[in-house]
Amino acid sequence: MDPLEDVLALLETRSHLSTSLVAGGSWTVRFDAPSGVKFNAVRRGCCVLEVDGVDEAIPLAAGDCYLLTRARGFTLSSGHEATPVSAGPVFARAERGVARVGHGDDVLLIGGRFSFGARAHELLLDSLPPVIHVPAGTNQAEAVEWALAAIDRELLHRPPASTLMAEHLAVVMLIHVLRLHLAREPRAVSGWLAGLADPAVAAVLRAMHEAPARPWTVAELARIGAVSRSTLAARFKDTVGQGPLAYLTRWRIELASQHLRGSTETAASIARSVGYGSESALSVAFKRITGMSPRDYRRQAG
Repeated sequence: MDPLEDVLALLETRSHLSTSLVAGGSWTVRFDAPSGVKFNAVRRGCCVLEVDGVDEAIPLAAGDCYLLTRARGFTLSSGHEATPVSAGPVFARAERGVARVGHGDDVLLIGGRFSFGARAHELLLDSLPPVIHVPAGTNQAEAVEWALAAIDRELLHRPPASTLMAEHLAVVMLIHVLRLHLAREPRAVSGWLAGLADPAVAAVLRAMHEAPARPWTVAELARIGAVSRSTLAARFKDTVGQGPLAYLTRWRIELASQHLRGSTETAASIARSVGYGSESALSVAFKRITGMSPRDYRRQAG
Protein backbone atom coordinates (compact mmCIF):
# COMPACT_ATOMS: atom_id res chain seq x y z
CA MET A 1 0.00 0.00 0.00
CA ASP A 2 0.98 3.63 -0.47
CA PRO A 3 1.78 5.33 2.88
CA LEU A 4 0.10 8.62 1.90
CA GLU A 5 -3.04 6.77 0.82
CA ASP A 6 -2.96 4.70 4.00
CA VAL A 7 -2.72 7.70 6.30
CA LEU A 8 -5.41 9.71 4.50
CA ALA A 9 -7.72 6.68 4.67
CA LEU A 10 -6.87 6.04 8.33
CA LEU A 11 -7.66 9.66 9.14
CA GLU A 12 -11.05 9.38 7.41
CA THR A 13 -10.29 12.38 5.24
CA ARG A 14 -13.39 14.32 4.19
CA SER A 15 -13.87 17.52 2.22
CA HIS A 16 -16.54 20.13 2.86
CA LEU A 17 -17.11 22.76 0.19
CA SER A 18 -18.01 26.25 1.32
CA THR A 19 -19.74 29.21 -0.24
CA SER A 20 -17.81 30.84 -3.09
CA LEU A 21 -16.57 34.42 -2.77
CA VAL A 22 -16.90 37.10 -5.47
CA ALA A 23 -15.11 40.39 -4.86
CA GLY A 24 -14.27 43.60 -6.66
CA GLY A 25 -12.73 47.02 -6.13
CA SER A 26 -10.92 47.57 -2.83
CA TRP A 27 -11.84 44.97 -0.22
CA THR A 28 -10.51 43.08 2.78
CA VAL A 29 -12.16 40.10 4.48
CA ARG A 30 -10.98 38.81 7.84
CA PHE A 31 -11.52 35.09 8.59
CA ASP A 32 -11.45 33.41 11.99
CA ALA A 33 -9.16 30.41 12.48
CA PRO A 34 -10.75 27.54 10.55
CA SER A 35 -11.45 24.08 11.86
CA GLY A 36 -9.65 21.44 9.86
CA VAL A 37 -7.50 22.31 6.85
CA LYS A 38 -8.78 25.28 4.86
CA PHE A 39 -8.33 25.56 1.12
CA ASN A 40 -9.13 28.22 -1.44
CA ALA A 41 -8.54 28.44 -5.16
CA VAL A 42 -8.59 31.61 -7.22
CA ARG A 43 -10.64 31.00 -10.34
CA ARG A 44 -10.67 34.59 -11.58
CA GLY A 45 -8.66 37.72 -10.84
CA CYS A 46 -6.04 38.10 -8.13
CA CYS A 47 -5.86 38.85 -4.41
CA VAL A 48 -3.54 38.71 -1.41
CA LEU A 49 -3.46 36.17 1.42
CA GLU A 50 -2.12 37.07 4.88
CA VAL A 51 -1.97 34.41 7.60
CA ASP A 52 -1.45 35.05 11.30
CA GLY A 53 2.08 34.07 12.29
CA VAL A 54 3.39 34.01 8.71
CA ASP A 55 5.71 36.93 8.01
CA GLU A 56 5.11 37.51 4.32
CA ALA A 57 1.87 38.10 2.45
CA ILE A 58 1.22 35.70 -0.44
CA PRO A 59 0.00 37.17 -3.75
CA LEU A 60 -2.55 34.87 -5.40
CA ALA A 61 -3.34 34.85 -9.12
CA ALA A 62 -5.96 33.04 -11.19
CA GLY A 63 -5.31 29.30 -10.98
CA ASP A 64 -3.45 29.51 -7.66
CA CYS A 65 -4.60 27.55 -4.65
CA TYR A 66 -3.45 27.19 -1.07
CA LEU A 67 -3.89 25.03 2.01
CA LEU A 68 -3.89 26.36 5.57
CA THR A 69 -2.80 23.46 7.73
CA ARG A 70 -3.05 25.25 11.10
CA ALA A 71 -5.95 26.81 12.99
CA ARG A 72 -4.89 30.40 12.33
CA GLY A 73 -6.86 33.48 11.41
CA PHE A 74 -6.24 34.88 7.95
CA THR A 75 -7.15 37.74 5.64
CA LEU A 76 -7.97 37.86 1.94
CA SER A 77 -7.86 41.24 0.27
CA SER A 78 -7.51 43.17 -2.97
CA GLY A 79 -4.09 44.32 -1.79
CA HIS A 80 -5.27 47.92 -1.49
CA GLU A 81 -6.21 49.83 1.63
CA ALA A 82 -9.71 48.84 2.69
CA THR A 83 -11.47 48.57 6.03
CA PRO A 84 -11.51 44.86 7.00
CA VAL A 85 -14.92 43.24 7.28
CA SER A 86 -15.61 40.02 9.14
CA ALA A 87 -16.21 36.98 6.98
CA GLY A 88 -19.15 35.80 9.10
CA PRO A 89 -21.67 38.47 8.06
CA VAL A 90 -20.39 38.47 4.47
CA PHE A 91 -21.04 34.75 4.07
CA ALA A 92 -24.32 34.96 6.02
CA ARG A 93 -25.65 37.21 3.23
CA ALA A 94 -24.65 34.76 0.50
CA GLU A 95 -27.18 34.01 -2.23
CA ARG A 96 -27.21 30.86 -4.34
CA GLY A 97 -23.92 29.71 -2.89
CA VAL A 98 -22.06 32.97 -3.58
CA ALA A 99 -20.94 35.61 -1.05
CA ARG A 100 -20.01 39.08 -2.29
CA VAL A 101 -17.73 41.80 -0.99
CA GLY A 102 -16.57 45.13 -2.42
CA HIS A 103 -17.88 46.37 -5.74
CA GLY A 104 -17.82 44.25 -8.89
CA ASP A 105 -16.85 40.70 -9.72
CA ASP A 106 -13.15 40.94 -10.57
CA VAL A 107 -12.25 38.04 -8.27
CA LEU A 108 -13.80 34.59 -7.80
CA LEU A 109 -12.63 32.13 -5.15
CA ILE A 110 -13.93 28.67 -4.43
CA GLY A 111 -12.97 26.82 -1.30
CA GLY A 112 -13.77 24.67 1.64
CA ARG A 113 -12.04 22.64 4.28
CA PHE A 114 -10.80 19.13 4.95
CA SER A 115 -11.68 17.36 8.17
CA PHE A 116 -9.77 14.44 9.62
CA GLY A 117 -9.91 11.97 12.46
CA ALA A 118 -8.47 12.60 15.90
CA ARG A 119 -4.89 11.61 14.99
CA ALA A 120 -4.52 14.05 12.11
CA HIS A 121 -2.07 16.44 13.75
CA GLU A 122 0.48 13.87 14.82
CA LEU A 123 0.22 11.73 11.69
CA LEU A 124 -0.05 14.42 9.02
CA LEU A 125 -0.62 18.08 9.82
CA ASP A 126 2.25 18.72 12.24
CA SER A 127 4.72 17.66 9.55
CA LEU A 128 3.47 20.31 7.11
CA PRO A 129 4.20 24.06 7.02
CA PRO A 130 1.35 26.41 8.04
CA VAL A 131 0.65 27.39 4.41
CA ILE A 132 1.16 25.46 1.20
CA HIS A 133 0.86 27.68 -1.87
CA VAL A 134 0.56 26.07 -5.30
CA PRO A 135 0.96 28.74 -8.01
CA ALA A 136 -0.62 28.38 -11.43
CA GLY A 137 1.38 28.31 -14.64
CA THR A 138 3.77 25.55 -13.61
CA ASN A 139 3.93 21.95 -14.77
CA GLN A 140 3.40 20.81 -11.21
CA ALA A 141 0.10 22.68 -10.95
CA GLU A 142 -1.55 21.00 -13.94
CA ALA A 143 -3.06 18.15 -11.93
CA VAL A 144 -4.41 20.57 -9.33
CA GLU A 145 -5.84 22.76 -12.09
CA TRP A 146 -7.65 19.75 -13.56
CA ALA A 147 -9.30 18.97 -10.22
CA LEU A 148 -10.26 22.62 -9.66
CA ALA A 149 -11.77 22.94 -13.15
CA ALA A 150 -13.79 19.77 -12.54
CA ILE A 151 -15.04 21.17 -9.21
CA ASP A 152 -15.99 24.39 -11.02
CA ARG A 153 -18.06 22.48 -13.57
CA GLU A 154 -19.87 20.51 -10.88
CA LEU A 155 -20.76 23.64 -8.92
CA LEU A 156 -21.74 25.65 -12.00
CA HIS A 157 -23.95 23.14 -13.79
CA ARG A 158 -25.20 21.20 -10.73
CA PRO A 159 -25.76 17.78 -12.33
CA PRO A 160 -27.14 14.99 -10.07
CA ALA A 161 -24.90 14.30 -7.05
CA SER A 162 -22.80 17.39 -7.88
CA THR A 163 -22.01 18.21 -4.23
CA LEU A 164 -20.76 14.68 -3.52
CA MET A 165 -18.71 14.66 -6.72
CA ALA A 166 -17.18 18.06 -5.96
CA GLU A 167 -16.24 16.95 -2.45
CA HIS A 168 -14.51 13.82 -3.77
CA LEU A 169 -12.68 15.96 -6.34
CA ALA A 170 -11.50 18.22 -3.52
CA VAL A 171 -9.87 15.21 -1.83
CA VAL A 172 -8.19 14.43 -5.17
CA MET A 173 -6.93 18.01 -5.18
CA LEU A 174 -5.58 17.61 -1.63
CA ILE A 175 -3.60 14.52 -2.65
CA HIS A 176 -2.14 16.34 -5.65
CA VAL A 177 -1.17 19.34 -3.52
CA LEU A 178 0.59 17.11 -1.00
CA ARG A 179 2.40 15.25 -3.79
CA LEU A 180 3.53 18.50 -5.39
CA HIS A 181 4.69 19.90 -2.07
CA LEU A 182 6.75 16.78 -1.41
CA ALA A 183 8.35 16.98 -4.84
CA ARG A 184 9.01 20.70 -4.60
CA GLU A 185 10.15 21.05 -0.99
CA PRO A 186 11.04 17.63 0.47
CA ARG A 187 12.96 19.24 3.33
CA ALA A 188 10.00 21.41 4.30
CA VAL A 189 8.21 18.40 5.81
CA SER A 190 9.16 15.95 8.53
CA GLY A 191 8.26 12.48 9.74
CA TRP A 192 7.03 9.77 7.40
CA LEU A 193 6.14 12.38 4.76
CA ALA A 194 9.80 13.37 4.52
CA GLY A 195 10.67 9.68 4.15
CA LEU A 196 8.64 9.54 0.93
CA ALA A 197 11.18 11.87 -0.70
CA ASP A 198 14.05 9.40 -0.11
CA PRO A 199 13.85 6.51 -2.61
CA ALA A 200 15.26 3.88 -0.23
CA VAL A 201 13.14 4.98 2.72
CA ALA A 202 10.04 5.30 0.53
CA ALA A 203 10.47 1.72 -0.72
CA VAL A 204 10.72 0.48 2.86
CA LEU A 205 7.68 2.49 3.96
CA ARG A 206 5.63 1.04 1.10
CA ALA A 207 6.69 -2.50 2.02
CA MET A 208 5.77 -2.08 5.68
CA HIS A 209 2.43 -0.52 4.80
CA GLU A 210 1.67 -3.30 2.34
CA ALA A 211 2.33 -6.03 4.93
CA PRO A 212 2.31 -4.50 8.43
CA ALA A 213 1.77 -7.89 10.11
CA ARG A 214 4.87 -9.43 8.55
CA PRO A 215 7.73 -10.04 11.03
CA TRP A 216 10.10 -7.65 9.30
CA THR A 217 13.81 -7.47 10.10
CA VAL A 218 16.10 -4.56 9.34
CA ALA A 219 18.07 -6.84 7.00
CA GLU A 220 14.97 -7.62 4.93
CA LEU A 221 13.98 -3.97 4.79
CA ALA A 222 17.51 -2.94 3.78
CA ARG A 223 17.34 -5.35 0.84
CA ILE A 224 14.06 -3.78 -0.25
CA GLY A 225 15.64 -0.34 -0.04
CA ALA A 226 18.75 -1.59 -1.89
CA VAL A 227 21.04 -0.20 0.81
CA SER A 228 23.01 -1.58 3.73
CA ARG A 229 21.40 -1.97 7.14
CA SER A 230 23.47 0.87 8.58
CA THR A 231 22.63 3.15 5.66
CA LEU A 232 18.91 2.40 5.97
CA ALA A 233 18.96 2.99 9.72
CA ALA A 234 20.74 6.33 9.26
CA ARG A 235 18.56 7.55 6.40
CA PHE A 236 15.34 6.41 8.06
CA LYS A 237 16.32 8.13 11.30
CA ASP A 238 17.34 11.31 9.45
CA THR A 239 14.08 11.64 7.51
CA VAL A 240 11.40 9.93 9.57
CA GLY A 241 12.88 10.69 12.98
CA GLN A 242 12.99 7.11 14.26
CA GLY A 243 14.25 3.71 13.18
CA PRO A 244 12.30 1.51 10.73
CA LEU A 245 11.18 -1.04 13.34
CA ALA A 246 10.13 1.71 15.75
CA TYR A 247 8.07 3.24 12.94
CA LEU A 248 6.55 -0.17 12.18
CA THR A 249 5.51 -0.57 15.81
CA ARG A 250 3.80 2.81 15.85
CA TRP A 251 2.03 2.12 12.56
CA ARG A 252 0.76 -1.21 13.89
CA ILE A 253 -0.59 0.58 16.96
CA GLU A 254 -2.31 3.13 14.70
CA LEU A 255 -3.98 0.28 12.81
CA ALA A 256 -4.94 -1.46 16.05
CA SER A 257 -6.41 1.81 17.34
CA GLN A 258 -8.53 2.13 14.22
CA HIS A 259 -9.88 -1.40 14.70
CA LEU A 260 -10.61 -0.71 18.36
CA ARG A 261 -12.49 2.49 17.53
CA GLY A 262 -14.47 1.24 14.57
CA SER A 263 -15.09 -2.48 14.98
CA THR A 264 -16.27 -5.10 17.44
CA GLU A 265 -13.35 -7.44 16.74
CA THR A 266 -11.78 -9.09 19.74
CA ALA A 267 -8.42 -7.81 20.93
CA ALA A 268 -6.89 -11.20 20.05
CA SER A 269 -8.13 -10.95 16.46
CA ILE A 270 -6.87 -7.39 16.16
CA ALA A 271 -3.50 -8.44 17.56
CA ARG A 272 -3.08 -11.10 14.87
CA SER A 273 -4.15 -8.73 12.08
CA VAL A 274 -1.46 -6.16 12.94
CA GLY A 275 1.42 -8.52 13.60
CA TYR A 276 1.26 -9.54 17.26
CA GLY A 277 1.12 -13.20 18.21
CA SER A 278 -1.15 -12.70 21.19
CA GLU A 279 -3.49 -10.28 22.87
CA SER A 280 -0.99 -9.80 25.69
CA ALA A 281 1.81 -8.87 23.25
CA LEU A 282 -0.43 -6.25 21.66
CA SER A 283 -1.45 -4.96 25.08
CA VAL A 284 2.17 -4.44 26.15
CA ALA A 285 3.08 -2.57 22.94
CA PHE A 286 -0.18 -0.61 22.93
CA LYS A 287 0.25 0.59 26.50
CA ARG A 288 3.89 1.53 25.88
CA ILE A 289 2.89 3.73 22.91
CA THR A 290 -0.45 5.18 24.02
CA GLY A 291 -0.22 4.99 27.79
CA MET A 292 -3.37 2.86 28.13
CA SER A 293 -4.50 -0.69 27.49
CA PRO A 294 -6.48 -1.63 24.36
CA ARG A 295 -9.52 -2.25 26.55
CA ASP A 296 -9.33 1.19 28.16
CA TYR A 297 -8.72 2.82 24.76
CA ARG A 298 -11.82 1.14 23.26
CA ARG A 299 -13.92 2.16 26.26
CA GLN A 300 -12.71 5.78 26.01
CA ALA A 301 -13.21 5.92 22.21
CA GLY A 302 -16.73 4.54 22.55
